Amino acid sequence: MMNEIRLKYIFNFSSALLLVLMLLLSKNAGISCDEVLHYNHSVSVYNYFASHGEDQSALNTPVTNLKYYGQSYDNIVTILIKWFNIKDVYSFRHLMSTVAGWLVILVTALFAIWLADYKAGTFVLFLFAVSPTFLGHAQNNLKDIPFALAYIASTFFMLKFLVSGRKNSYRDLIFLTASVAFSISIRAGGLLSICYLFFFFFIYYLFKYLRENKIDIIEIRTKFFWICCITVISWFLSILLWPYALHGPVKNVIESYRVMAHFPSTFRQIFEGKVEWSDYMPWYYLPKSLLITLPVTVLAGLVLFCIFVRYKLNHEKILLYGLIIFSVLFPIVFVVYEKSNLYSSWRQFLFIYPGIVLLASTGFHHFYEYLKSKYLRWGMVILMGVLSFHPLKFMFNNPQLYYLYYNQLVGGLMGAYSNYETDYYYVSQTEASKWLINYLKEKDVHGKIKVKATYSVEWLFRDHPEIETSYFRYEERSQSDWDYAIVANRYISPFQLRNNIWPPENNIHIVYADKIPVCTVIERKSKDDYSGYLALTEGRSKDAIGFFEKALKFDDRDEMIFYNFAEALYNDGQYMKADSILKRGLEVNPDFEPILMYLGNIARSQKRAEEAIRYYERVIGADRKYFEAYVGMSELLIDKDVFRARRLLTTCLNMNPRYKPAIIAMADTYRISNPDIAKKYDELANTIN
Repeated sequence: MMNEIRLKYIFNFSSALLLVLMLLLSKNAGISCDEVLHYNHSVSVYNYFASHGEDQSALNTPVTNLKYYGQSYDNIVTILIKWFNIKDVYSFRHLMSTVAGWLVILVTALFAIWLADYKAGTFVLFLFAVSPTFLGHAQNNLKDIPFALAYIASTFFMLKFLVSGRKNSYRDLIFLTASVAFSISIRAGGLLSICYLFFFFFIYYLFKYLRENKIDIIEIRTKFFWICCITVISWFLSILLWPYALHGPVKNVIESYRVMAHFPSTFRQIFEGKVEWSDYMPWYYLPKSLLITLPVTVLAGLVLFCIFVRYKLNHEKILLYGLIIFSVLFPIVFVVYEKSNLYSSWRQFLFIYPGIVLLASTGFHHFYEYLKSKYLRWGMVILMGVLSFHPLKFMFNNPQLYYLYYNQLVGGLMGAYSNYETDYYYVSQTEASKWLINYLKEKDVHGKIKVKATYSVEWLFRDHPEIETSYFRYEERSQSDWDYAIVANRYISPFQLRNNIWPPENNIHIVYADKIPVCTVIERKSKDDYSGYLALTEGRSKDAIGFFEKALKFDDRDEMIFYNFAEALYNDGQYMKADSILKRGLEVNPDFEPILMYLGNIARSQKRAEEAIRYYERVIGADRKYFEAYVGMSELLIDKDVFRARRLLTTCLNMNPRYKPAIIAMADTYRISNPDIAKKYDELANTIN
């Protein structure tokens, strides 16, 4: 008894200490790209309610699709910002995100205490404390972290509700209703909580009947009544801060779930050293992402859980842990089966991590109990510390970039660099922006300064009206006017990362994480590349050639300069030199699709069909959604291999059914052999603008 009281004090002190440390670390948290999007949308939601529905911007989100998110936690935080006139918006958001992250940890620990004891709860605190990915997102992710809180809380209170028999705790019923409502109000995927409630109810009483060979009808009827009440009340509560759902409380919530289950926006990302679209990732993308980013300590705990689960748990506990395992595995199995659109590592699945930690802590708890010797138990504690050294060292060295963590299975972040995504959330741009502000202040630069960035940095420069900020794509940097650029390493070619082509030579600052560059600040040495681009677009090819020749003296690592230079040369009739310039561009980036496509088109125009086909194949190999290449290759294959041409076009149209050039090209393959089919494709093409 005294030992349990002592453990309770240790638990309380540890949880309070963890909160203090997390809050202190959140003060310097970076701003993520999603955070900018969701804050802007939360302002639209606030304006919707403040104008009594007259401001409809929250319902008009064709690009971001944010109307389908309830994002209630974001909305609540913005309401507080508006009501209390908080000026430092993102610092307050980071504080609130951290509070939500700590509550995730606390609820998971209380879950472990309920299942076992304070020792298990303390193990939960420790495993979370050495989890860089989770702690990194806890600093600035007001969508996935609150959803994780709702998910683990609803699972916890579901199980407490089921095992309570006829004695239903009103406090637990309120918490269960609130957590289910909270989960739906953040993401429509929270509807799973309601499905779990009915499913767990069925499984629990089936298991109980098979074990006891009797059934309590009154208890089951009462439980079912409460489940129906929880469903209705939580659904109603979940839509209160969600404009789109208020316009269709059932229809629009279900529609939001459908859209979220097959998210329409897709992204290119690095996985296993190659660039691929998020809707074409291999089936093991999510499991592997978890495997290579979870701390080895947590993985070891899961192994111990698998070893001891059969020997240490009674029948009821086996059922409870079985339902917890289901809550972790079902979302993974579902998205693998559905071939869902997955990106940004397992960021969208942070909600299953508390369950993973709960199982891992149980593994360590059972192992600790299995060891009878005091020295062996201390040995286990020391081993946990040794296994945790790697993530702790990473967090100590990279306080603002926790979420970039990769474990020893891939050689840490250095091993993952150019093989997997690193700063996919653009968090490093915050540090780079602050550095640039100080740099410009020290240089005492006057007049208007144009700063481009690979994601919005407008908020960070809010107090500097002389600095104009805007977005650009890094590969198109030569085609816009800027003085300085802030570039994170997302969407940079793996070839360029591996061969130190990025960061470029004209960088003036690099943000590192574990000795690998994640962001850079670039100072433009010459605007001849931009002048050349303007001359090219205005049809002044000779002027453009002169500008590009000078531009390459300052920057010969920009593949777009080579592309535009070649176009100017080709327009001027200098075909051989244009070809040479394009091939120089491929030395900078062998998978640069515009250059490969251009070379294919040149070869095709010069009747070198086989060479053109090889270039088109390289384009498709680099980017399966570069639809123009399918059409170009099919047109070369119509006479010699019409079936292959049709297969290519079918592949293209499966990805983009309304791509008009491919539809017309498909019609062309039937012009002679089957005019009726060709006519149907022509009619389809005519329906597309």
